[in-house]
Amino acid sequence: MNCLINVGRRIYSDYLMADRTSDYEALLRAAICAGYALMSVRDFIDFGQAAPRRIMVLRHDIDTDPATARRLFEIERSLGVLATYYFRLTTLDIRLMVELEKYGSEASYHFEEIADFVKRHDIRCPAQLRARMGEVEDQFFINFTDIERRTGIKLRTVASHGDFVNRKLGIINHELLQNAALRQRCGITHEAYDQALMQRFGIYISDRPCPELYCPCSPLEVFGIHERIYFTSHPVHWRTNWRETSRHNLTRLRESWSW
Repeated sequence: MNCLINVGRRIYSDYLMADRTSDYEALLRAAICAGYALMSVRDFIDFGQAAPRRIMVLRHDIDTDPATARRLFEIERSLGVLATYYFRLTTLDIRLMVELEKYGSEASYHFEEIADFVKRHDIRCPAQLRARMGEVEDQFFINFTDIERRTGIKLRTVASHGDFVNRKLGIINHELLQNAALRQRCGITHEAYDQALMQRFGIYISDRPCPELYCPCSPLEVFGIHERIYFTSHPVHWRTNWRETSRHNLTRLRESWSW
């Protein structure tokens, strides 16, 4: 029964959910009214000790659907709000990334080289992967610098993307950037999940599929309670896109079957 309920919820959230982008706009307006400065990850880092008292960092992980990412950007731009957008190789939208940077928001890389390498080379144990980590780092460097070249943007922060193979092997993509030499080689100052960065916030909130919507709670519930809020969202949780969602789900099924 629980399995059927979960499948039903997944179908609803992926294909039948009503457009929630107006809810996103209402959330931003409420944050502004509560006295929060809404900014990107990069701007929060740059402010340092001079940061405003109340801050909500807005981060978007573009796992799928750059079209909805653009809609969220349009809402933010109408309110004078800044945010960070992390794009995967499969969701790169060079034009949107350039527009984001020209406006003052941050566009950067949602990386997953460990997961990609594992699937490409049919690696089944952590030791086998770690023995070839140098190859993974080289591929990251190639992908990272290619994005910089194509966008003309110096990428300073990045965020790791999670995949089912990471969970099976017990190695997250973030582990790749534990190598300080690789960070220096790329000119990366922060990874979005760095402990030193996360500790500067009173609460970290992420959106979730319907009916949960947020974890651990809605930002609306903590305005005035936490002075610094780190909010991560994903386009798929705010508006359905049949084509993009189907493509993503079919890819996931094919990879799960073959691996």
